[in-house]
Amino acid sequence: MNTFHNPDRFMSDLRQILSQGRKRFGLLVGAGAPMSLRVNSTGELVSDGSPLMPGVEALTAQSIDALVGPQKNAAKAIQEELGATANIESILTRVRLLQQALGPAQVHGLDSEGYKSLGTEMCKKIGEVVAAPLPKGRNAYTELVSWVSGTLRAHAVEIFTTNYDLLFEEAFERARASYFDGFTGGNLPFFDPVSVASDDLPPRWSRLWKLHGSLGWALEGDSVVRGRGRAASQLVYPDHLKYELTQKQPYSALFERLRQFLLSPDSVLLVSGFSFRDAHICAVLDEALAMNANASVMAFQYMPLASEEPACKLAYERPNLSVYASDGAVIGGVQGTWRPGDPPKNWESIRATFWGRRQRGEQDEFLLGDFALLTRFCALAQATDISSHIATPDLIGEAMEGGAPAAIAVAVAKTGESNP
Repeated sequence: MNTFHNPDRFMSDLRQILSQGRKRFGLLVGAGAPMSLRVNSTGELVSDGSPLMPGVEALTAQSIDALVGPQKNAAKAIQEELGATANIESILTRVRLLQQALGPAQVHGLDSEGYKSLGTEMCKKIGEVVAAPLPKGRNAYTELVSWVSGTLRAHAVEIFTTNYDLLFEEAFERARASYFDGFTGGNLPFFDPVSVASDDLPPRWSRLWKLHGSLGWALEGDSVVRGRGRAASQLVYPDHLKYELTQKQPYSALFERLRQFLLSPDSVLLVSGFSFRDAHICAVLDEALAMNANASVMAFQYMPLASEEPACKLAYERPNLSVYASDGAVIGGVQGTWRPGDPPKNWESIRATFWGRRQRGEQDEFLLGDFALLTRFCALAQATDISSHIATPDLIGEAMEGGAPAAIAVAVAKTGESNP
């Protein structure tokens, strides 16, 4: 027997909760987010351009193709050994394992020092690819900051991201909106794990946590500092599946911050552009959701459910994590196909913010797996007349890349909020 989920019901609840500012909101943003920004060759926003930054597959190809000589040969050999699942993260993990294990012995023409140099060069190439600046004009990142900073909140919004780029930093600074990223100081801001753990800043200061490192971070003696510019890629760690790295500062403090956020009462984490293939982050989500039934994770995925197996697997095991995909959802541990109901009065313009056609000629589907449309949905959460703010369904997909949980209904009931 087929199960159906009505997107109108859950988006109505979510929209109202977003507008209140009472919940403890967080976002987990992955590599799919900057792909939603389309730009031309000069970096200007256009509807039919290329993604601002490539996905993992394209990043892998560009990073390896930019290598030369023995380094390129070794990287390609490792890529072939790893097979179809090879990407920049798994390749760099293997590079660093070989660096630790080899000594003077050689594999694929490089010894331990050779692989150390290869790892450094790969991080440099990654940094060059993801160093694109935030485009001018209104975009997904500026709209997200508008929503974050435009509501009086009881708790600060916390943004967790696996990306190394500086797009969030630029968006906050462009809007003159205060944020804290774990660093303090003026000349050489240093990472302060005590401030990350204590969280004493007022709610108007948003939090920005770079889980896998960032451009601009560097080592100065025993301290991690930032402000070294886009060329600094020393602390970019795409091989995050290697458990030992996440035990070092600042990574241990940042992962612990994610855990503590999910263990907080009535926390809601929106997920966008994240593939759920990061074993360490998924372990934190799994553990925290098991411990805190009041936490709610909403994963907005770009692809159909059949292509989002890692996210769905976790959603089946943890009913307070739900997956919203383009063709269906897993809500309360139950998979179902989307089937909108009869819209209430004045609902059509609101529905168009989350339901429509990505491309001309395609069927209607759930749209919020696209980071740009999710941020627009959040930014318009308080608007009563939004017809002038939305694109027509046929045009939505020309500016676009990748659940509300059953627990959202519990959250609504607890705060006394109701459907519009």
